[in-house]
Amino acid sequence: MKKIMLFQPPETHNCSYLEDQESRSLYVDPRAELDQETLTLLSLNGFRRSGRLVYRPDCPACSACISVRLRVKDFQPSRSQRRILNKNTDLQLRIEKPSDSDEIYNLFEQYINAQHADGDMYPPSRRQFTDFLVSDFGTTDFLTARLGGKLVACMVFDHLQDGLSAVYCFYSDELPQRSLGTLMILRLTQLCQSLGLSFNYLGYLVNGSRKMNYKRQFVPLEAYRAGQWSLLNS
Repeated sequence: MKKIMLFQPPETHNCSYLEDQESRSLYVDPRAELDQETLTLLSLNGFRRSGRLVYRPDCPACSACISVRLRVKDFQPSRSQRRILNKNTDLQLRIEKPSDSDEIYNLFEQYINAQHADGDMYPPSRRQFTDFLVSDFGTTDFLTARLGGKLVACMVFDHLQDGLSAVYCFYSDELPQRSLGTLMILRLTQLCQSLGLSFNYLGYLVNGSRKMNYKRQFVPLEAYRAGQWSLLNS
């Protein structure tokens, strides 16, 4: 196991999720070449990846961000989740290598414009997309969904030793009745199950942020707190 250098900028910035909060993160040295084993170790310690930047929130006056993962072997879809799966059996799913093709980028651009025009990813750009979702450590794939040949959703995920990690999901805003965001998490969870993996890492649950609350619908959910993983509601 190689040594992992960490650093933390002294300055803070406005939080993207909670008003009146200042944000700060602990970062892995961006010059480091990370492999699957190291990324797994970092995920086990609450870190996440954004492009080739691996970080963990470490805010001076707030601890609302909690790393969460779905315990795959014990997951049973709820009635509403089963309806979503049944509603989308006509979609064609495929695992693809990371790509910044026009097809993929155009869907990302439409998603950011429609869903996150008030966020720090707006306005979207090709370079932003490539840095964020195509630049990786060789552990990444895209799970795509198409309807009649047209791309409607894409889940970017990493392969870890103990599970899969959902890096980012974007989808068409023209099909709200299909609940594509929930669908892609369900399909990624099913992929975990088929590969015999234990966890689907879902990133950060942010207490007090409504836009991150959707993760609570996936149970049993484990949270990383005080240096260990335990059931969220335990």
